[in-house]
Amino acid sequence: MSNANDPGADPAPPAASKALTPPADAKAPVRHPDAPAPGELLGSHYGHCFGCGGEQPHGLHLEARAQDGVRVTAEFTVRPAHQGAPGLAHGGVLATALDETLGSLNWLLRVIAVTGKLETDFVRPVPVDTVLYLDAEVTAVAGRKIYSTATGRIGGPDGPVAVRAAALFVEVKIDHFIDNGRPEEIQAAMADPDQIRRARAFEVNP
Repeated sequence: MSNANDPGADPAPPAASKALTPPADAKAPVRHPDAPAPGELLGSHYGHCFGCGGEQPHGLHLEARAQDGVRVTAEFTVRPAHQGAPGLAHGGVLATALDETLGSLNWLLRVIAVTGKLETDFVRPVPVDTVLYLDAEVTAVAGRKIYSTATGRIGGPDGPVAVRAAALFVEVKIDHFIDNGRPEEIQAAMADPDQIRRARAFEVNP
């Protein structure tokens, strides 16, 4: 991770590491025909998720919307509970916002995938009470590997860049969660009568 607080023009994004560079035989992502329509609010994938869940009082309560292609936009407001330095968002919270937004892309592919690698660049500080505007897209798919990038801006969707990320997600089966999660939470999620909520509960957890 890098950290730069240059108040000037947005610096060019650094080159992605080798692990986050799609291989030569990677394919362009294909939006699933049953993906949410552009402009549709995706909603929380799991009520107890720290990133998007409404049942987490100090969570980010991030809201993501589907866009054209395999792309989403999202917003979250930095609250006092999200501070690192006085009056500024904690870097880990900003990384969580990026990860949550990137993870929501998988719903446009209609696959269950987990974060394999996330590289974050902190370009400028994000004050408390600031709205962070995030934009993420899948750039390539190679087998079970899903490559994506995201940018977070302050002051508006076209404002100065505050954070960037490149990520690798890996498609998994439901067994990943059954084998590694706490049985009571897994059973509760799988018992949900709503088929879509039941599927989405296992969408982005690492």
